[in-house]
Amino acid sequence: MSIVTHDAVHRSRTRFAGRDVIHRWEGNPIVTLEDIPFECNTVFNAAVVKHNGEYLLLIRVEDKRGRSIFALARSDDGYRFVVEPGPVMTPTDEEPFATYEACGIEDPRITLLDDTYYVMYTAYSHYGPRLALAKTDDFQTFERIALISEPVNKDGALFPKKINGRYVRFDRPNVGSTGNIWVSYSDDLVNWGRSEVVMTTRPDHWDCSRIGASAPPIETDRGWLEIYHGVKETAAGPIYRLGVVMLDLENPARVLGRAAIPILTPREYYERVGDIGNVVFSCGAIHDERSGDVKMYYGAADTCICVGTAKLSALIDRCFEQEDSA
Repeated sequence: MSIVTHDAVHRSRTRFAGRDVIHRWEGNPIVTLEDIPFECNTVFNAAVVKHNGEYLLLIRVEDKRGRSIFALARSDDGYRFVVEPGPVMTPTDEEPFATYEACGIEDPRITLLDDTYYVMYTAYSHYGPRLALAKTDDFQTFERIALISEPVNKDGALFPKKINGRYVRFDRPNVGSTGNIWVSYSDDLVNWGRSEVVMTTRPDHWDCSRIGASAPPIETDRGWLEIYHGVKETAAGPIYRLGVVMLDLENPARVLGRAAIPILTPREYYERVGDIGNVVFSCGAIHDERSGDVKMYYGAADTCICVGTAKLSALIDRCFEQEDSA
């Protein structure tokens, strides 16, 4: 009769139990309130881009007035960041944006498209959230292009290339307390239409209450890989997790494979305890084509910024795993 030792059981549990596809960096969190060199209330989440060999985080923080604004952080290695002395983008006084940014600007996503950096963000006001689009060359000045959705809409992410000659975006219009992921198209980045639902919440799953796009999609030879967030309401409040889905390259409303289980779940103290507990929420990821690694940046508990890594191949595989193997 074989004897299973305590060490063997521990190793088995370490290998199989509670593991996430995303490997958290041991130095997390990478940006906290203490790293912001100007007065603010809290740190939410961040878009990311690699620009001139440097990692840039466009971070949503809440100022002392209670509005969300954007700060910029720089890093040579993607792990150790220094935040610039002051905000780089704040709600504007110029109309028509001023009315709809009165309560803040939130959750940016950065996309490099046609040699231009576009920032899709949520303009927030007493009329509800709606999507807005800006562009920048230097991440110091931002030119607002347009308000590009009706309320209530958020979680906008611009695709990094046109499809069939049109610009493409994800968004998340709300119907009551439920939100699903939609795709829309545009000829000019201002007027959007041909909207289609991409995927919906799933009863009895980790993403049963709301879903929304997280990072701008990554093009692969299997399709568009999208990292998205899903919410499950519980008696103790919502739990935000991250998952992946694979979409057709020519028709991103067509789902090819959707992960049955999350790639990242709140487990660490800094993910479970904060201004809003039990939250992991991403607005950006960097794919290194040489190494095959994906660095995913995410907000934790609406209190700090973290980073995790995974092989692109592992994220793709997760999209096609069968439900009964999860």
